[in-house]
Amino acid sequence: MTPVIRSLGLVAYEPTWHAMQTLTAQRDVTTPDEIWLLQHPPIFTLGQAGKPEHLLQHTDIPLLNIDRGGQITYHAPGQLVAYLLIDLKRRNLGVRDLVNRMEQAVIDLLGTFGVQAQRRVDAPGVYVQAAKIAALGLRIKHGCSYHGLALNVDMDLTPFGLINPCGYAGLTVTQTRDLGISASVSQMEQALSQRLVAALG
Repeated sequence: MTPVIRSLGLVAYEPTWHAMQTLTAQRDVTTPDEIWLLQHPPIFTLGQAGKPEHLLQHTDIPLLNIDRGGQITYHAPGQLVAYLLIDLKRRNLGVRDLVNRMEQAVIDLLGTFGVQAQRRVDAPGVYVQAAKIAALGLRIKHGCSYHGLALNVDMDLTPFGLINPCGYAGLTVTQTRDLGISASVSQMEQALSQRLVAALG
């Protein structure tokens, strides 16, 4: 069953998060999987096991404690977010399988632009050389996933300097624009959605 693709544009973080929770709580074995593609206004989010000290200094950017795995990350316009609301049991996928497929979708996408990216065993996400270009974080409830991945496309990366990205002090971040990829967020959205659908098989 091909997931329903929803292009939501620029949407506030908190109501979008609650909408994911609601869909996951209410879904049953017949509910179609969905992939939501969107951008958020500037916000830091801290995963459920996240350590507040990874926010190095307080700013006007809000900090929200949420229920995904992982530590702290930053969202803002120019970053493409993909939320995967997937019934893992129905697709016979483990959590690690889903993470690998999400990472591979981004790696394959960047490869079409001639950018070689890779995953790291010790830290989920996608990296170009030592710089992180995509962050991943999921929540699994009743065998179904929500949250997903964030790919840096064309954004102000400065606020990443206010945190230890994903809990790693000194981790550098990059984005597709800085790697010579001129594709817009909407163009990357279309390409990533196709890669994610293919990765889910």
